[in-house]
Amino acid sequence: MKIDPNSSADLSVQIAQAIKDAIIGGELIVDERLPSETELCEQFKVSRSTVREALKRLAAQSLIRTQRGASGGAFVNRLSFEDAYPQQVTTSTLLLSMNAVSFDTACEARFALERACAPLSAQRRTPDHLATMRAEIVRQSQPGLTDEAFCASDVAFHRALVDGADNPVLSYQLAGAVEAMQPLMNMITFTARSREEIVALHTRIADAIEANDATTADTALQELTAYTLTLKDNVMAARAARDKS
Repeated sequence: MKIDPNSSADLSVQIAQAIKDAIIGGELIVDERLPSETELCEQFKVSRSTVREALKRLAAQSLIRTQRGASGGAFVNRLSFEDAYPQQVTTSTLLLSMNAVSFDTACEARFALERACAPLSAQRRTPDHLATMRAEIVRQSQPGLTDEAFCASDVAFHRALVDGADNPVLSYQLAGAVEAMQPLMNMITFTARSREEIVALHTRIADAIEANDATTADTALQELTAYTLTLKDNVMAARAARDKS
């Protein structure tokens, strides 16, 4: 592991990246103990505070964990897909907001990815996935449900559909698509949407998944896509009309 002391990049960042590269490259394996702080100071010729800052960066990314005691130290962590979900959601949310991704682009990406999961979910979903989808449909049908709660339920419904595919890589990739994009889409369209229409579409999707009917699930998802885009167009048209008046 090496760094460039002449680089303008922060030394702690360089050290963290060097250790990260070693983990990714297999030089440091899961559960392996990292060199001690003293050894890292000597190896990189930096102060203990710089090494500690580098280790903090790695811990924040869940790449390492620390243990106390005589046999303690910093160890390479086994990163799970579930542990990585929040970072994926945060990154996707920031990318959407900072780069002003259009509603149509976000909608296209999210539903295209979700439709890829539907056939797998129709084959592999468990009773728990179906129970979650059904429970969220009941929740969405409650007349006193707030818009924020409806949005959260919408996310939970679609996450159950995605997780029903029983593919952790797809679930991870779609964590950002569903949990970052869905609230954005919901908050734009909540003033125009019909909850009854959405509940009806969700019911059709759940029925199809339960019946192992991938074709019908895909059709319902396509209709949900079209309905979502229509809502967006109606909201934009209404805003334009208000701005003119």
